[in-house]
Amino acid sequence: MKIDRLIDAFQPATGAPPRSLGAFFYWCLAGSWPVLIGAGLVSALAGILEVVSALILGRVIDIALGSGPEEFFSQNIGLLIGALLFFVLLRPLVFAASSAANSVVVTPNVTPLVLSRIHRWTMGQAVTFFDNDFAGRIAQKQMQTARAVTDVASECINVVAFALASLLGSAVFLLAIDTRVALALTLWLAIYFALIRFFIPRVRKYSASRAGARAMVSGQVVDTITNIKTVKLFAHAEHEDRAALSAMAVFRERSLEFGVVSAWFRLSLMTVAGILPVLLIGGTLWLWTEGAATAGDIAAAGAISIRIAQMTGWVSFTLMAIYGNIGEVEDGIRTLTPPHALADAPDARDLPRLRGEIRFDGLCFAYGSGAGGVQDITLTVHPGEKIGIVGASGAGKSTLVALLLRLYDPDRGRVLLDGHDVRSVTQESLRQQIAMVTQETAMFNRSARDNILYGRPGATMDEVIAAAKQAEAHEFIESMVDHAGRRGYDAHLGERGVKLSGGQRQRIALARAFLKDAPILVLDEATSALDSEVEASIQDALLRVMEGKTVLAIAHRLSTISAMDRIIVMEEGRIVEEGTHEALLERGGTYARYWERQSGGFLDEAAE
Repeated sequence: MKIDRLIDAFQPATGAPPRSLGAFFYWCLAGSWPVLIGAGLVSALAGILEVVSALILGRVIDIALGSGPEEFFSQNIGLLIGALLFFVLLRPLVFAASSAANSVVVTPNVTPLVLSRIHRWTMGQAVTFFDNDFAGRIAQKQMQTARAVTDVASECINVVAFALASLLGSAVFLLAIDTRVALALTLWLAIYFALIRFFIPRVRKYSASRAGARAMVSGQVVDTITNIKTVKLFAHAEHEDRAALSAMAVFRERSLEFGVVSAWFRLSLMTVAGILPVLLIGGTLWLWTEGAATAGDIAAAGAISIRIAQMTGWVSFTLMAIYGNIGEVEDGIRTLTPPHALADAPDARDLPRLRGEIRFDGLCFAYGSGAGGVQDITLTVHPGEKIGIVGASGAGKSTLVALLLRLYDPDRGRVLLDGHDVRSVTQESLRQQIAMVTQETAMFNRSARDNILYGRPGATMDEVIAAAKQAEAHEFIESMVDHAGRRGYDAHLGERGVKLSGGQRQRIALARAFLKDAPILVLDEATSALDSEVEASIQDALLRVMEGKTVLAIAHRLSTISAMDRIIVMEEGRIVEEGTHEALLERGGTYARYWERQSGGFLDEAAE
């Protein structure tokens, strides 16, 4: 196995992400721990070799002083060859292995490992999770948390393991010289770690604040760019600039707070670092004057003290980075790890292929404010039946469809498909059997082919083209050319399909639904963005696609649903009328009133 594959970079995590720091790190890195520990041991070995280097230097000096220049090389050839092999072969190989372990094995694999796990968990959140936050902020938090976890793991291997091994080896060596020198190092370490203990919680706190402010800047900027057409149409560039600058000003303040505490931390540690050579070299010199140490001991103690003093700055920077990253991880935990509001039941099973019966049984649901939703809905839609749903905005039409798709769970009652409660089956298998075309068509910044294939990724190109022709989309797709020169079905549609007209986006969405070929078809104002001529041609295609399927069609343009088997009229979350188009007109009730008020085929909502 190649060393770059020692960690499976896309191995799924087990269970939900914990909300405590240590457990979250364990969850993120599960499956990679043996490799991380191995990389840490290699780094520790490199740290020990730093002490061995000083020992060899001291040994060579003692032997040189003891044997004199005439006999030095002849009497010590073995030691010199061993020292040569150590410095030009063993030490470089161990340091190279340590570097490769970190830069080839750990860092390139841990980042995608952590990011994929966080992303999978985030994708499982209910739609309300995304409704309540900036898309850019959520994306920033995912990237930021994955990078921070990786940096902590990498620096613990690269620096902490190395430094601890060096310090332990140094203590053992100094203990061999004299316990008093080892005691001096111990005293220095106590002061060093006391400073770390004082500053680290502050570094951690200000880092978390800085991370939150950075993510807010990202969310604000992405929100503005996503809605750039609206910004320009309303001439609000200055307003958006002020909003972005306000978020940036907060980020600047949080960065300054972090910078100040970081500067004091560095100053304190570097001052302490300057004391160490004085203690170790001065102490060993004093022992030498007492005959308790050799010249080689002085050289070795000097090399060790200077190396540790230099390493102190390196370690202080690293510790600041580690605890800064820990602050960012804690901030990410708060944002990204809430339990799924709509989780599959532990015993959920895949929904078998449906005949298409839908039953709403005593359904009640209200949004968080208590407004909107549906009340006491009891309705059965038989397999293959075509149902039109009408009502003013806020009547509960889209809520009914959202409950069918289990985007929300009802407060009371059940939604049954062929007798299966939708809460007892997996959400993926449920939604695979429902094709939906919405009024606000969703497009990816990918090719036209990829956008249509979203309905059924395994479909052939011939099937894609057939679906596009059914949706009256083939002709305009063939004529498309994007900014990179890609043509036809390879042309990219731009973010959210901005390069297409509303009618073109809706036709691609219809093609996607046609290709999916699900037993249940939901049309939520599916032809609202089409002109009358195109709508007429697509209506013929819709009739063919609806054949043999259970259909729920929401429409304000009542002419589009007048031929349905049954029409449901909703007001204030309740069903107030149902029947055929003709029967409802004869009744002279709410539906008849809607019909009379139409202008150009639309429901006059203002009259409501």
